[in-house]
Amino acid sequence: MARVQSFEPIVGHQPRILILGSMPGTASLQAVQYYAHPRNAFWSIMAELFGLDPTASYEQRVAELSRHPLILWDTLQACHRPGSLDSNIDAKTVRANDFPGLLKRFPGIRAILFNGATSEKYFKQLVLPNLPRSLEVALLRMPSTSPAHAGMNFEQKLAAWRRLMDFID
Repeated sequence: MARVQSFEPIVGHQPRILILGSMPGTASLQAVQYYAHPRNAFWSIMAELFGLDPTASYEQRVAELSRHPLILWDTLQACHRPGSLDSNIDAKTVRANDFPGLLKRFPGIRAILFNGATSEKYFKQLVLPNLPRSLEVALLRMPSTSPAHAGMNFEQKLAAWRRLMDFID
């Protein structure tokens, strides 16, 4: 079974929102880019919310996104998973990223948005018990932007993701 590792976080300007995937899929790992699968709706949703150019190079999209108060990361730092599906993650091999360290470095975080149920599940299982109880951060599960999450169309996903704008001002 393949051992996979996540990327370093993309840290925006004075971040207040942390967006967490579970673990990059095969296309993303091969490209060394967040949400590289051509049918993943993440960049299109960010384009709608923040006026990014979804056709720009990855480097340009990251630079544009970094002007906003966001951090983009993954709940898991490493795991064994064949293929791209979250359902194939071997739960016995998961290791979370260093959230206590990240939240200490960026105390302005007010919301954590999970890009799908798996990210939320592992965060609540592996991370939340190790965070201070006094931490006041909203936890919101968003519909997965993955093409594997076909139960919602783009417009429905976009409507749900608009909730992140509540934490921008």
